[in-house]
Amino acid sequence: MTRILTRRRFLIGASLTASVLGLNGCDAIVESDRTNAVLKLAEGLTMRTQRLLLGDDALAREFAEADISPTFRSNGTNMPDNARYIDWMNRQFTTWRLEVGGLVERPMQLSLGELKALPSRTQITRHDCVEGWSAIGKWTGVPLAALLQAAGLKPEARYIVFHCADEYEKSLDGSGWYYESLDLIDAFHPQTILAYAMNGRELEVGHGAPLRLRVERQLGYKQAKYLTRIEAVADLGGIYRGNGGFWEDRGYEWYAGI
Repeated sequence: MTRILTRRRFLIGASLTASVLGLNGCDAIVESDRTNAVLKLAEGLTMRTQRLLLGDDALAREFAEADISPTFRSNGTNMPDNARYIDWMNRQFTTWRLEVGGLVERPMQLSLGELKALPSRTQITRHDCVEGWSAIGKWTGVPLAALLQAAGLKPEARYIVFHCADEYEKSLDGSGWYYESLDLIDAFHPQTILAYAMNGRELEVGHGAPLRLRVERQLGYKQAKYLTRIEAVADLGGIYRGNGGFWEDRGYEWYAGI
């Protein structure tokens, strides 16, 4: 929690003065509806400022083959702890399917083979983890925009939610399942892909097999692994705890731009 609180305090301090908050310094900051409202305001300002400066379509830096890191740590879970995933893995993911649904005109279910048959994009980019480490890897996958265009978003769709096979935390309300979300600007960004290969090989389990999200202008916790379902929605408020992602529900910023 120390890291989360440090980032949250910095975000408040960078956006509003203590006098506006009515607080006597950072040590007085507590978790409250008021504080959370300030954080969301500051986060929105950060997102709008970054997009204004960089542009919606600006690309994250891409590297050369010689820059690929010899070691690339796996972030988050190394092995989902559920029988369905283990069965898929034991069958080399031949029975796994990616569901595309929600506010779309043409819901789809795609096998790994069908995804690999689609036009792909390969990019060598840097993964920046909120824990403080970085690594460069080569990712190959399907541009998310192509799938969304094939499915046909309905006019009311505003966000894309990524559901995963990883129950990261046991909970009675089901909110322990890992999930993430993007708005349509990042969903349609050319470097946002559903990756099935890393460094020229199929994804290993620790890196999210059989399919993971790569959204290269954001921090590592946005790069959801073990994808099972993509859902187009109008609002994030009704999904689990309503903040748009597993870690966001636990205090992280929804927009993790770098």
